[in-house]
Amino acid sequence: MNPAQKGTQKSAKSTTAIAKKFKGFTDEEHGAMKDRIQELRADKGDGEGAVLAKIAEMPEPDRTMAKRLHTIIKESAPALSPRLWYGMPAYAKDGKVACFFQAAQKFKTRYATFGFSDKANLDEGAMWPTAFALKGLTATEEARIAALVKKAVS
Repeated sequence: MNPAQKGTQKSAKSTTAIAKKFKGFTDEEHGAMKDRIQELRADKGDGEGAVLAKIAEMPEPDRTMAKRLHTIIKESAPALSPRLWYGMPAYAKDGKVACFFQAAQKFKTRYATFGFSDKANLDEGAMWPTAFALKGLTATEEARIAALVKKAVS
């Protein structure tokens, strides 16, 4: 292949990349970024107060689930500290988020999410779940969450 052909191929690739322009962040993504900036600037002294205030702002049924999760997490893993993480209630150990609750309304999804970060000690072989969809909480889900949270901080 001669040098002239190489230049032609590169410009064709460049044109394709330019045609796929970034269309920007959604309103929800902008909101999450603003929340995160405020969290980083805020006083880290009252994480639980901030989490409870965020939960109080949530519409139902997210609010009820978040309140119950807060209680389950505090009882199951007292070593975890409540804090906000990208505008979501989260629970950290040694400053690192282990688990979090994402309300369905946050990104207008049909279910809430309870998830774990890579700091959670949940490894099982080469593949394991790190997030769970929540439409409601029964005693069965609550027991499973309590066990996962205990394992995550072990």
